Amino acid sequence: MSEAYITRISIFLPNEAVPNDEMEQYLGYINGKPSKSKAIVLRNNGIKSRYYALTKEGTATHTNAEMAALAIKDLFANAPEELSEIDLLSCATSSPDQLMPSHGVMVHGWLPETDSIEVVSPSGVCCAGMHALKYAYMSVKIGEKKKAVSCASERLSPVLRAGQFEDEVQQLIKLEQNPYLAFEKDFLRWMLSDGAGAFLIENKPNPEAISLKIDWIEGCSFANEEEACMYMGSDKESDGNLKSYKDFSPEEVLDKSIFSIKQDVKLLGEKIVKLGFVKLQNIIAERGLDMNEINYFLPHLSSFFFEKKIEDFFIENDISVPKEKWFTNLASKGNVGAASIYMMLEEVFNSGKLKKGEKILLVVPESARFSYMFCLLTVC
Repeated sequence: MSEAYITRISIFLPNEAVPNDEMEQYLGYINGKPSKSKAIVLRNNGIKSRYYALTKEGTATHTNAEMAALAIKDLFANAPEELSEIDLLSCATSSPDQLMPSHGVMVHGWLPETDSIEVVSPSGVCCAGMHALKYAYMSVKIGEKKKAVSCASERLSPVLRAGQFEDEVQQLIKLEQNPYLAFEKDFLRWMLSDGAGAFLIENKPNPEAISLKIDWIEGCSFANEEEACMYMGSDKESDGNLKSYKDFSPEEVLDKSIFSIKQDVKLLGEKIVKLGFVKLQNIIAERGLDMNEINYFLPHLSSFFFEKKIEDFFIENDISVPKEKWFTNLASKGNVGAASIYMMLEEVFNSGKLKKGEKILLVVPESARFSYMFCLLTVC
């Protein structure tokens, strides 16, 4: 089999960074009042700025597919003619612009410089970006493709705007209940960000700069054991099952804000670190991975709240990953879902600090129904 290397990484961030005190200027005020949960959530998640593909008036500045295409084009900024050499496009998102056609072909539509090529669209949430990478990695490794691009992008800001919740708020007022949305719905508004990232995966390292050899990628799901924790386009019933938006009337879809993103916060806190990092323990044992050899540890964090939980797990289980080896840019980029790991790796890759032979461990948890992806890279 061939080897597979990440030879270039690029990202696209829309517009200017939005600081915490300007968020509601973009997302709006629910029921005309500032959020009660905003300060609490921001204090816990540690995010200082994020990016939105919209104006303060709510007008879209980019589509999701467009941002992905812009990140891909930036891979070839110094050699745009190479766009025609791409033989695979693997595009992931949890927030496509439409249900049909697939997100991947919509991205391809923004890339007229490319040829008629294979396009795939891994779905999911945070792990989807890693699924896109794994498809590209395997395609190159078995020799089917030579120049594959994987990308991940998110445009969630439109569904975070206050207007998405106003109908439900009015229903609550009519019923003389608390006019504020439940914490499970409100808290994700202060965490999510827009943007895109892209990797170029080839069967040979870049002769002019560093590359990252993909040693392995491994994933797992605990959906056979756990109910959904984060969901959209559905509602959770008392038995833990999800009821699809297709099974609600149009009026109920609006009244219950079915297309808002919801998070079972209690389930998240109990499960997200425990499940994933026990799996990492198993991978360490099965692959004979020496954690002392890891130079960079890149965990995708939805909130800095989980950083201490991961650190405690490592200490309790005698896993050596000193904090100086950790890297995240959550504070400056926000949680960009499937694209977060691309944002993180891009910053490390283009920092000028990597040395040949160093090893990078990527860990991506997904709370939707508790899935995880792990990847080991070697600088070459």
